Amino acid sequence: MQGWEPIVSRPPPGKGGNRGASGAGAGTPQKYDPTFKGPIYNRGCTDIICCVFLLLAIVGYVAVGIIAWTHGDPRKVIYPTDSRGEFCGQKGTKNANKPFLFYFNIVKCASPLVLLEFQCLTPPNPASCSPKICVEKCPNRYLTYLNARGSPDFEYYKQFCVPGFQNNKGVAEVLRDGDCPPVLTPSTPLAQRCFPAIHAHKGVLMVGNATTYEDGDGVRKNITELVEGAKKANGVLEARQLAMRIFEDYTVSWYWIIIGLVIAMVMSLLFIVLLRFLAGIMVWVMIIMVILVLGYGIFHCYMEYARLRGEAGSDISLVDLGFQTDLRVYLHLRQTWMAFMIILSILEVIIILLLIFLRKRILIAIALIKEASRAVGYVMCSLLYPLVTFFLLCLCIAYWASTAVFLSTSNEAIYKIFGDVNTCPVNGKTCSPETFPSSNESRLCPGAHCQFAFYGGESAYHRALLGLQIFNAFMFFWLANFVLALGQVTLAGAFASYYWALHKPDDLPAFPLFSSFSRALRYHTGSLAFGALILAIVQIIRVMLEYLDQRLKAADNKFAKFLMTCLKCCFWCLEKFIRFLNRNAYIMIAIYGTNFCTSAKNAFFLLMRNIIRVAVLDKVTDFLFLLGKLLIVGSVGILAFFFFTHRIRIIQDTAPPLNYYWVPILTVIIGSYMIAHGFFSVYGMCVDTLFLCFCEDLERNDGSQERPYFMSPELRDILLKGSAEEGKQAEVEE
Repeated sequence: MQGWEPIVSRPPPGKGGNRGASGAGAGTPQKYDPTFKGPIYNRGCTDIICCVFLLLAIVGYVAVGIIAWTHGDPRKVIYPTDSRGEFCGQKGTKNANKPFLFYFNIVKCASPLVLLEFQCLTPPNPASCSPKICVEKCPNRYLTYLNARGSPDFEYYKQFCVPGFQNNKGVAEVLRDGDCPPVLTPSTPLAQRCFPAIHAHKGVLMVGNATTYEDGDGVRKNITELVEGAKKANGVLEARQLAMRIFEDYTVSWYWIIIGLVIAMVMSLLFIVLLRFLAGIMVWVMIIMVILVLGYGIFHCYMEYARLRGEAGSDISLVDLGFQTDLRVYLHLRQTWMAFMIILSILEVIIILLLIFLRKRILIAIALIKEASRAVGYVMCSLLYPLVTFFLLCLCIAYWASTAVFLSTSNEAIYKIFGDVNTCPVNGKTCSPETFPSSNESRLCPGAHCQFAFYGGESAYHRALLGLQIFNAFMFFWLANFVLALGQVTLAGAFASYYWALHKPDDLPAFPLFSSFSRALRYHTGSLAFGALILAIVQIIRVMLEYLDQRLKAADNKFAKFLMTCLKCCFWCLEKFIRFLNRNAYIMIAIYGTNFCTSAKNAFFLLMRNIIRVAVLDKVTDFLFLLGKLLIVGSVGILAFFFFTHRIRIIQDTAPPLNYYWVPILTVIIGSYMIAHGFFSVYGMCVDTLFLCFCEDLERNDGSQERPYFMSPELRDILLKGSAEEGKQAEVEE
């Protein structure tokens, strides 16, 4: 150490920090304080005003929830509603045994919106809306009212007429008054609605085996008239079919998906435990395994590419094939495997090049990971803290989701007059089903009906629903960020207690994690709320920009689209920067107990004074942790691929039959990454905390007997040597 220690520990006068400092404007370095022994215990409350604002906002949030739960009715989402405003399939009602909604004439609602939003809305003429009734089963045959009347099929037909229908009118009167549908079309249920059983066969829309249908007046029409625009209908219907098949796959594979996620959790926990005792070996094993996994992926893609050589249809271009809902089609194309092979090869080359150029820095990062492993070993309960964060986030999500559903269903049922457009002067006006039979409107429009149209309202409360939904989303972001901030401060305080213990583990407090958690809640709720508030404001602005961007897609304004793209990019970058700054500010709060602004300023200047070390240590460890996540996700993903594609002979018959085997595989991969990220987030927070403590330790102390370093000897030997080499390199570059 004698040849390089002075370079790091004793910066030249007037430089504003130790080696790696950015120079002027990076703040004043910390000075030696013999009384400083780690996280300060005698601290006061910070950012009290923001704490009060958070409490008031929570009270308002509870009030919004009470209002939503009082006025809302989730049955409007769960159950379909007939023309009388009554729910289909709800227990305790006369429609309890009639779970499906049947449209008399879905041609009048011909729009993809019927398939997506399940609403029969055809403004500006509400009289064109089709009557709807609740039925036990959807029709399964072609049958017109003209042909059914007077035949044995009429009893079957009557179940699709309005309740209480009496066969004492003429055909014209029945169809005019909307007592019965003019024609029954074979239908299938979707979300408890009966839709024509339309399917695409070689680009042609069909119902059953026919391409035409009878409209009830003896006129044959093309099936494409059932949905506005054959092209749009084809896409929507195929999307509906895809969604139904995906749902079926989940119903038969959910328990295998859970088993895959459990395997990912066990692998993550085992990896973390081994990292605690064999940090250096595990990091190199992780690096080699990632290279081998990617190498196997390249080899497998090449073998599939070679196997398909000469097979019929394997040389079709992906562009010529277009989008197919059955993704297995792509796996029979050589071009698909060539694309996979190229992507994996690029990733392999990038990772190998990074490892070559970062080989010295990886050794330094391994030392920091070893120190983090020791810290985690002394605070083992920190590995379980992500469960607390997960539980609190689930509460936030559940409250936000339930409030959003109740708010969206707190509209009133709106009834409108449906009559002849040409002879009814009050057609389309609102009405009351109780008073309509005796009102003047019924006398002006004989044969008109007061039917349910949609859910809405004209009161001040209903006009304020959009604002309440925005407030609901904003509070969700604020509380979710507060929960994450609480977890970061808690872990930072516990790991800082480890670092600043001169004699480890004798100087460690009895319960470092619990002590840090109690300090964060008792003294720094306001500071956590302040940081979470700033981030929540940026996030809600991004949500609004996304909403405006969707609205602007219909407008052909290139400047507006360009401006919107720039704003979205700027706010995305701003959110990333605020997340980074908040994370380091929370570490300073956990150590010194200062308010949010002071902590953010001190953390920012400390990082600027050690900008070289940030790149050398902090980001390299992030890269290594990313490799660890990829290793776990890749291993579980490969296992899931071989299992769900029936390629493991021992358990070949155990895997469930699937429409799309990529559905459970993709679910397992995403879930595995989230689980691995949860475990590695503890290590990530530990490394960030130790890194900031290391930078402050260099500024406060010089390694002498009077001012000893708090870092462990192993960490000191590698970090100071590596920092000295980086400092020499920086001087050469200057």
